[in-house]
Amino acid sequence: MVQPLPDGYTVRPAEPADVDAVLELVTACDLIDYGEPDYTREDLLEEWEGVELPTDSWLVHAPSGQLAGYMKLSHRNYVSFEADGYVHPDQQGRGIGTHIVERAESRARELVPLAPPGIRVTLGIATNSANERAAALLRARSYTLARRFWRMAIEMDAPPSPPELATGITIRTVRDGEEYRPIYEAQQESFRDHWGFVPRPFESWMRRTTGPRFDPSLWFLAEEGRGIAGMALCTTFLEQGWVQTLGVRKPWRRRGVALALLRHAFGEFYLRGRRKVALGVDSESPTGATKLYEKAGMRVIRQFDIHHLELRPGREPAQDPEE
Repeated sequence: MVQPLPDGYTVRPAEPADVDAVLELVTACDLIDYGEPDYTREDLLEEWEGVELPTDSWLVHAPSGQLAGYMKLSHRNYVSFEADGYVHPDQQGRGIGTHIVERAESRARELVPLAPPGIRVTLGIATNSANERAAALLRARSYTLARRFWRMAIEMDAPPSPPELATGITIRTVRDGEEYRPIYEAQQESFRDHWGFVPRPFESWMRRTTGPRFDPSLWFLAEEGRGIAGMALCTTFLEQGWVQTLGVRKPWRRRGVALALLRHAFGEFYLRGRRKVALGVDSESPTGATKLYEKAGMRVIRQFDIHHLELRPGREPAQDPEE
């Protein structure tokens, strides 16, 4: 049962033409949470490419016509659902947040039977750690705090230290027209032991990593011989450098590959006039990533909490990508 909206409020699916209105709502929330925008139009359009808008998105409008709330639901192989919602600061405290969360939960439960048999299915919602109102709403609905993620950043006022490479390891950019599947396979292998990993099919990975901001000159590969040891897949975001993926395959770990890739990326961004570089990281990373980033000169600037609701018990997702 979905909690009714206040009198005069309406709900409907999002449409591509709503992108600017939704961006305005998200920006209003970001200004309250962070003091600056944290989303772009390109981000929103890219996200919507992976969402069935007619069934998995909701816009709540106030009687005045103001966009009061927005929620979208996405998933990985129907086992890891993610809901992302916002309520306009002027509209909070009216039950809109509860309504859109319940909409997402109801839809996710409808899709659970499509998950592989025996696999645990969860719905995750991320909140700014400072947003106690949102956290309280989720706790009241039996969500548990599953993980904390950090955004870490470095601001460079001088050229960064050059990378130090172990003997036999080189770093290069992706070649024009290169086959991307080996990069995908190396990335999936690198993250297989990370928390919450769900195998992503190649086509889905390509759509997500080669979106509107894709720049192959910012994809850096560490190699030994003809094998990919690690990768730093970077882009730009709101006038800053962004390390989208930093991974090292197990045989090459603890040889300085990740730090070398990171410093190589810093150097390239510095040459391009980008003095700030950021990334997201699991605060409990099993590979010790947070200590590596601190060693590279990065610091925590934001914290996000991941809240989980178990929709179906079972074993953790299979570790092999679907064919």
